[in-house]
Amino acid sequence: MAGWIETYRGVVNAWETDVVDHFTVAYYFDRFADASLAIMEHLDLGPSYIAAEGKTCASVDCYVRYSQELRAGDAFHIVSAPIDANEKGLKLGHKVINSATGGVCATMEQFVLHFDTRARRAVPLPAPRLAAVREQTVAWDGEPRQTRPEPEDGPAFIDSARDSTKPWEIDLLGHVGFQFYVHRFSAGALQFMAAIGLTQEFLREAKRGFSTFEFQMRFRRELRAGQFVKVRTALTHLGGSSLCMLHRMFDAKSGEALAQLSQFGVLLDMQARRPARLPDDIRARAEARVAKAA
Repeated sequence: MAGWIETYRGVVNAWETDVVDHFTVAYYFDRFADASLAIMEHLDLGPSYIAAEGKTCASVDCYVRYSQELRAGDAFHIVSAPIDANEKGLKLGHKVINSATGGVCATMEQFVLHFDTRARRAVPLPAPRLAAVREQTVAWDGEPRQTRPEPEDGPAFIDSARDSTKPWEIDLLGHVGFQFYVHRFSAGALQFMAAIGLTQEFLREAKRGFSTFEFQMRFRRELRAGQFVKVRTALTHLGGSSLCMLHRMFDAKSGEALAQLSQFGVLLDMQARRPARLPDDIRARAEARVAKAA
């Protein structure tokens, strides 16, 4: 039977909030990982399927819209369902819901490929399993996704993060979980913001912060433990109060592209909790970091 199922229920822990005093995006993905695993198991494509046949589904693309803030102590839950399916894989829909108010705080469309965990490659989804998933698909009412032109790498990009992957970041599929990509992209965002003048000192004194309202994230290659990675960041949009940062992750040794995140957000007035205009001097510095479309 088609329908949404609950895939996570919990709270925002105080240590999971960021400098903007709300639930940080990386920890949304920590919960999305739980929700993804739960809906996969419900569809007979989760841990039990891995144990029995060595196959499951692996994330290759995520589109997230953040619509309402969650603060420390807020209770929330996630409901999930398949919203599309073909022989290559599935598209899953997730809704993050404030348990007290019933309001939708965030949505995610997650495209996953059917994946052989032993051969480490995508394989077609067997017809009986595809038919079973299609019987459970639901209509999706999330915000439509906008396609934006992608810039070439160039002088607008700066190095914004660099580290190595850790053994404890590996998930049940045998590669780095997607929440750890987001932790690195988040670090890159703060480094990049500091480079254009949005330093923590400025933000504290002006009572400003940066609030993300959209993610478009794509995974190109698996990340395994012990890899050296770096992130390069530029702007693809500069508005009155809004910025869109494009973060690209590479293997630091080979230069191979691994993943990327388009992060759209606004400068936030921390007291009014509303968008605030970018100061002229910061805008002038930011203009040099706008990458041109290819």
